[in-house]
Amino acid sequence: MSEDDIELRLLKAKKMAELAKRIQTKSKEKTPREIVLEHLVDRGDEVLIKAEELYPKEMKIIEEKLAEVIKSGEISIITGGQLLSLLRTLGLNVPIETKITFYENGKFISFQEKLKKSMEE
Repeated sequence: MSEDDIELRLLKAKKMAELAKRIQTKSKEKTPREIVLEHLVDRGDEVLIKAEELYPKEMKIIEEKLAEVIKSGEISIITGGQLLSLLRTLGLNVPIETKITFYENGKFISFQEKLKKSMEE
């Protein structure tokens, strides 16, 4: 083999290594949605999923902006209530099912059942 062939092979190998490194770096980057999900607490994931179902285009933009704010360090956690409040402020009505339950005599009972019991007594 001539020196030109060896140099050409070395250049190709170097380019392939750079390309592999770029691909690996890109695959490690998290999506805005993943970043936001990591910082959600208190039913925040439920709110996010429901909002995505109802408003997919809008939520993509909102997730990108929230991810930017999280990366900058201005926000560390987002509760479900805070996310719901933000979405409603932006005009996105996201209905979330809520239940009130009581723990009584070793079991959970609904608010409706609790009211019935108290009315009967």
